[in-house]
Amino acid sequence: MSSLTNLPQAGEKAPDFTLPNQDGNLVSLSDFQSNWLVLYFYPKDDTPGCTTEAKEFTDLSQDFSALRAKIVGVSPDTEKSHCKFIQKHNLSIQLLSDPEHQVCESYGVWQLKKFMGREYMGVVRSTFLIAPDGNLAYVWSNVKVKNHVQTVLAKLQELFNGL
Repeated sequence: MSSLTNLPQAGEKAPDFTLPNQDGNLVSLSDFQSNWLVLYFYPKDDTPGCTTEAKEFTDLSQDFSALRAKIVGVSPDTEKSHCKFIQKHNLSIQLLSDPEHQVCESYGVWQLKKFMGREYMGVVRSTFLIAPDGNLAYVWSNVKVKNHVQTVLAKLQELFNGL
C-alpha cells in the first residue's frame, strides 16, 4: 500500500512509465524529453471534479504549449472509457490508462481512501510537473480542483522564466 511518504519529491528523477493512451498507443516518459510534462493523476473519468480538471487543462492547453509543456492525465479507467470522456467533453489532452495502477503506485498516488465510512484503495488526485531533464520540478498532492490548473500554469511560468 502506498502512502504520502513514498510520493516522489521535487528534485528526484521522475519514475519512468509506459502506458496506453486513449487510442491504444503506448506513451512513455521518454517521449517528452526536451519538454515540460504536466502529469496529473485523477480518480475516474466523467465524474464532476475530474471533468472540471480535464476541461480546465484543455481550456489552458495553449498557454501550457507556449511554455513547451505537454499535459497528460492518468487514471485506472480503460482506453475505451478515456475515448468516451474525451469525446463527450471535447478534451484536447492525452489520457493514459493504468488499470493495474502500476504507474499510480510508482508515483505514490494509489492510496487508502475513506468515503462515507468505507475504506478502499484509489487514486489520490495529484499533479507532477516534470522538467525537460526528467526530474520532478514540483509536486502537488491531494489536490483540490478549484484553481488547481491555474496554480500549475503559474508555477510552470515561474520555473520556465527562471531558466
